[in-house]
Amino acid sequence: MAKYQINLRGDFDELLERVNDEILSGSITASFEDGSDWQGGGVRCAVRVYERYSVSGGNRVSLNLTLVGNGDELFVSAIASGGSQGMFWKINTFGEESFLDGLVDVIEGYRRQL
Repeated sequence: MAKYQINLRGDFDELLERVNDEILSGSITASFEDGSDWQGGGVRCAVRVYERYSVSGGNRVSLNLTLVGNGDELFVSAIASGGSQGMFWKINTFGEESFLDGLVDVIEGYRRQL
């Protein structure tokens, strides 16, 4: 499992759209599995689950993205999982890390442009 969390400022809808577009265009095997949205008291929360095939692991890996916004204050939590080849221990986590690295690049690029 690989995890990334960050607090930043920006536009909730713009960041969510950019992340979604980049994940889905970053791999021909990437897919949007499901999502959930909530809003209350000025706070918004979007949860997205993506999957893609990992060549290095020979299986699919998932990426769970949670974006929370309160005005222009944003919090991102992303967790990638799957792709390990071990039965009892995680032997190969390259696929997870690679999937997460693509998301980190998008968010860090967004943050630098502000």
